[in-house]
Amino acid sequence: MKFTLSPAPQFDPDRALALAHETLDIESAAVLGLKRQLGAGFVQAVGLMLAVKGRVVVMGMGKSGHIGRKIVATLASTGTAAMFVHPAEASHGDLGMIKPVDVVLAISNSGESEEITAILPMIKRLGAPLVAMTGHPQSSLARYADVFLHSGVEKEACPLNLAPTASTTAQLALGDALAVALLDARGFKAEDFARSHPGGALGRKLLTLVSDIMRSGDHVPRVGLQAGFSELMREMSAKGLGATAVVDAAGTVCGIFTDGDLRRLIEKGADLRSCTAEQVMHTNPSTISPDALAVDAVELMEQRCITSVLVVDHTGVLCGALNTNDLMRAKVI
Repeated sequence: MKFTLSPAPQFDPDRALALAHETLDIESAAVLGLKRQLGAGFVQAVGLMLAVKGRVVVMGMGKSGHIGRKIVATLASTGTAAMFVHPAEASHGDLGMIKPVDVVLAISNSGESEEITAILPMIKRLGAPLVAMTGHPQSSLARYADVFLHSGVEKEACPLNLAPTASTTAQLALGDALAVALLDARGFKAEDFARSHPGGALGRKLLTLVSDIMRSGDHVPRVGLQAGFSELMREMSAKGLGATAVVDAAGTVCGIFTDGDLRRLIEKGADLRSCTAEQVMHTNPSTISPDALAVDAVELMEQRCITSVLVVDHTGVLCGALNTNDLMRAKVI
């Protein structure tokens, strides 16, 4: 049997752009329309999820299921334990994942998804509070629920008014609203967010300490106050920091000598062969604690227009050093 493809209709760029504008207008209106529909039910839902001793269990079929998975991801990353349970699989054993200490968030635009309505009696029998997110207040899901969240929209963005478009956008926005209200009520901070995103840029910035990336031990360039200029240059060249600390007998930082200091001395025509480290060092160098965040070291360098910084303990004793290359390797900048 041979198959022939129907010729594609001629593409109309103007119509495509007009439909894109119309889609965004319809979906924007759908999201704004949620504001008029929010009320006591939203507050009750947040209260239930805030007090939950188990998890927020999210359910949804089809496109609502995809939205449900995203809501789970957002809740989990902002301090609310959550998981997704597929309604169809729940009827075949996965219902055992839900415990009385959980809160169930069931999402269905129609409120009549067979896979969800089939397990509503079992959820009620378990005793887990049920929050319904649906576009139809008189639906089976809404009537069964302990709390109803109205996610209804006037129409879909689909020209046929069939494909879930504006309705799923509204569901997504309402899920974000729940997550934001919950994270605020929990006192969730940027540091908490970073702990659940250790591999991301924010995690590196908020979790990486100076001590995690600084050079230490023999890798830290240092010379004594009376070190000659030749020794000073050998130490700088060997350690590759572009600078060296100048310390006293106890290891306390007294100054720093950098490539920039060397250029300035040469420009002045100074006789460097007879100079000691103490004579050429820059006093009161910028320093930072090993317990400081690496991002604080970045800020310090930017403010002082420098490329390296010495790391000292609470007594001022040298314990490390780092430069912009170290920070770049650690992906802090």
